[in-house]
Amino acid sequence: MSALSLSTTPPPSRDLSTTLSQSLPLYPSSFNPIKILLNRSFIVRNCSSGPSPITSKHENRSHTGFEHDQKLTSLREIFRKPGVHIDAYIIPSQDAHQSEYIAEWYMRRAYISGFTGSAGTAVVTSHKAALWTDGRYYLQAEKQLSSSWTLMRSGSSGVPSTAEWLNDVLAPGSRIGIDPFLFSSDAVNELKESVAKSNHELVYLYGVNLVDEIWKEARPLPTSKPIRVHELKYAGVDVSIKLANLRCELINHGSSAIVISMLDEVAWLLNLRGNDVPHSPVMYAYLIVELDSAKLFVDSSKVTPEVMDHLKKAGVELRAYDSILSEIERLAARGAHLWLDTSSINAAISSTYATACDKYTETNGSKRKGKNSSGAPTALCKSSPVSLAKAVKNHAELKGMRNSHLRDAAALTEFWSWLEEEMSKNVVLTEVEVADKLLEFRASQAGFVDTSFDTISGSGANGAIIHYRAEPDSCSIVDTQKLFLLDSGAQYLDGTTDITRTVHFGQPSERQKECFTRVLQGHIALDQAVFPENTPGFVLDAFARSSLWKVGLDYRHGTGHGVGAALNVHEGPQSISFRFGNMTPLLKGMIVSNEPGYYEDHAFGIRIENLLYVKEIDTPNRFGGIAYIGFEKLTFVPIQTKLIDLTLLSASEVDWLNDYHSQVWEKVSSLVDGSAREWLWKNTRAVAKP
Repeated sequence: MSALSLSTTPPPSRDLSTTLSQSLPLYPSSFNPIKILLNRSFIVRNCSSGPSPITSKHENRSHTGFEHDQKLTSLREIFRKPGVHIDAYIIPSQDAHQSEYIAEWYMRRAYISGFTGSAGTAVVTSHKAALWTDGRYYLQAEKQLSSSWTLMRSGSSGVPSTAEWLNDVLAPGSRIGIDPFLFSSDAVNELKESVAKSNHELVYLYGVNLVDEIWKEARPLPTSKPIRVHELKYAGVDVSIKLANLRCELINHGSSAIVISMLDEVAWLLNLRGNDVPHSPVMYAYLIVELDSAKLFVDSSKVTPEVMDHLKKAGVELRAYDSILSEIERLAARGAHLWLDTSSINAAISSTYATACDKYTETNGSKRKGKNSSGAPTALCKSSPVSLAKAVKNHAELKGMRNSHLRDAAALTEFWSWLEEEMSKNVVLTEVEVADKLLEFRASQAGFVDTSFDTISGSGANGAIIHYRAEPDSCSIVDTQKLFLLDSGAQYLDGTTDITRTVHFGQPSERQKECFTRVLQGHIALDQAVFPENTPGFVLDAFARSSLWKVGLDYRHGTGHGVGAALNVHEGPQSISFRFGNMTPLLKGMIVSNEPGYYEDHAFGIRIENLLYVKEIDTPNRFGGIAYIGFEKLTFVPIQTKLIDLTLLSASEVDWLNDYHSQVWEKVSSLVDGSAREWLWKNTRAVAKP
């Protein structure tokens, strides 16, 4: 447990007329925040599924360029206003909870830049504007950014980080502004250290978000949809038990309180689900849990009588969403030993607590000398214990995931049967019409709530845009002579699904078949992997790439992401990725995706995705006396055999394919009938090497 630094002053209200600029506090080494990559906004913490809207495939660049120029001009005018006085402004993708997917109300980076992908950071100086994004979005950003912007392909050789670029383009001693609510405590400390190399000052603009000042009345309104109780038969564990377990963690680590800011952690811990973020059943809220109380900071208009009763039974009080900083100050004044996950807690909260700790020390007339004075407030900077608890599914959650995947498989079987029939009759269908039809089939399933992300429906070259989203006025026709990639998922009351299949309605080329087969080989290799317990996910990433690597191919995204149980389709802390910074082990009960791919820019994209459940494997030996871990499939939808070059597959890989299709038939055939059942039969027949 270490104390926060003695610096900064409390934040004022968020009003431009009273905006105060403040230097960012730098925590001492004893604070020991979790180290992160400098440009953490660009880290792919998951792989290739999820929403990233595209505006127009054939966007009129000159028109959008003028519009965005006006936005940049208006933003730069604010730089010189009293109380601001900055030379650059950083606009991240996140909301105040470091969410990957956010409500439209908070899509500031998309508004200012025109780039609508889910990952990226915009930086605007007095004369330049640049946007960083990762390999999933290079093609999308090329289409959407006007000539006023420079695209920075994060992860590519020679591309600087945001801080390196700012150090290069700004005169020494410049002032760089940020909204502290939109950056994690870790991220700003790393950023401050980096820009200090050029004597730059990182400035907290507490009073207002500068993009909001130019967005004005055009800004979408926040949602006010009600919160609902997630039934115990789906949640598996009562709220009171979850809170008791969390309080045991607090006691074991010498803490008296914890701030939970990640939206899915709040929803999971309280067995609640919301409607504030498209496709993600979460609500905007903070939660503070103390040893003898708990407070939920949320818009009370969303709280129904049922939810209120649910919370009262668990001993949870309601507070206004905007009162979170006041409560943080009160915790410090009471001498709290506060647990903060500095990788997700926003800098506004951590700075407010640091300031309040300083005030406590000054008021009590004591000096901190490396050790905590009795009764003085302190902070424990450690990953949230809720994150891992949520990732390891209980029996009820796993049951719900299995059941929802079978219903989802039935919907997909009906869909693929319909689509192949339409294609055989030369019916003209757009990518959007196909996605809409899939939604119809899913919506007819019991317990359907929403899609789990915007469906990625990409024909031909659009499939190479990893997070492509088709729009009605610009999408392509589904071409029978091109590969078609469909990445989709659903939210059900009892589970969350995410699946990708790539098909060809005509005759695929030999090149396409080889690429597809090598992707399939990687998928099989990961599915069959057996590994020692406590193995982190990055160790397994090469399993999925090896077949592609043998011929000099690869893909620019991670191989697997965690998935929530009737929660976010992208869930941490686990992942399977070439980015080796995530040391979280894959534990029994976790769910991850298995989705290797291959993409040829402006030509085609291939991806095969199933969800997997992590389980213990009964091995004949247990070297070191430890358990060995493997996977169980949750997804049961046929893989198109027309696209497979069987000569490339080994006998064991053919056996895997036949066994998988046998399971698909066994589990799904009773859930469909008529032409859909006939389609399922045809597409699950055994194949053999020639």
